[in-house]
Formats: sequence, structure tokens, C-alpha cells
Amino acid sequence: MTVTVDQSAFRGALGRFASGVTVVTTVLDGVDHAMTASAFTSVSLDPPLVLICSHKTNRFHDAVLESGIWGVSILAEEGIDASAWFAHKGRPLETQFDEIPHRRGDTGVVLLEQSLSWLECRTETVVDGGDHTILIGAVVGAGVRDDLDDPLLYYRSHYGTIVRLPASEKTVYGGQA
Repeated sequence: MTVTVDQSAFRGALGRFASGVTVVTTVLDGVDHAMTASAFTSVSLDPPLVLICSHKTNRFHDAVLESGIWGVSILAEEGIDASAWFAHKGRPLETQFDEIPHRRGDTGVVLLEQSLSWLECRTETVVDGGDHTILIGAVVGAGVRDDLDDPLLYYRSHYGTIVRLPASEKTVYGGQA
């Protein structure tokens, strides 16, 4: 059974899902690769697994498949320029990190300093996802910054940040934890 979905409606529906913003990195043969990604999520706490989706035509795609290691920098609001930069196609590969504060993780991947947290992963599973590849990674390292707490968000092709409400998942239903 073939189902035809209006592409404009599909993109519009997905654009109404607010997400965090990450920069995903890998290193292959001494060359750093990166992409901005909102297609990131946790998969499992035990064992610790996360996933990312990479467009098959992105130059990051082949590099991360071959390297088998990747870092995820979960951006703080102050990482907005880095997010826009790594979403830009055609940026120079060799100098793309020159103006971006970063460090190397234990696996050798670049991790961005303007992040709330970061993960280092080894690819466990690769799944075909149409025009994307889904990579599920075992988390081999993780860290958080306690001095930043404002996430960079993405909604309907615009950046935003969080407005905290007094309610939480523990208080909404009957005030019970």
C-alpha cells in the first residue's frame, strides 16, 4: 500500500516539534567533521544509548560511518553562532573550528565549549532511514556544565530558548512526585 503525504504538510508538522540543538562531530584520518543536528534523542539508560540521524549526502555522513566514533555537544543558548555555522553547507573543512571554542574528548572527537553537556559515542547500530542514516551509539563518556542552564532550542526554523513554568512532570498530576 502506497501512501502519499503532502510534503509541505509533513515538513510543517515536523517543524512544530520543538527540539534542542546539537553539534555532532567525528574525526577521520586526523580530519574533523561536524554537523548541526536536532535529530538526536536518548534511546536507553541501561545500557546508555543515544541516536542521531545524518543525511546521506552530508559530508559528515561517510566520515562518521567510517570512523565509528562521534561526539554530541548539546548547545547552550550561547552556542547559537556555532549552530548556524555547522549547519552551513560548504564551509571550509580544514578551518571550520578555528573560531569555535572547543576541546578534544577522550575519543579524540571535538566537543564544543558552548554546550550544556556532551557525550562521546561509539557506533553500535546503523539503520537505513530513507534519505538519512540512523546511528545508534553506545555512550562511552558524558559530562555536564553546572555554570550554564539555558538551552538553545529550535522551532519552525527559528532559534529560541526556554521559558520555565512553575509546573513540572512531578507537579502537574495531583502534585505527587
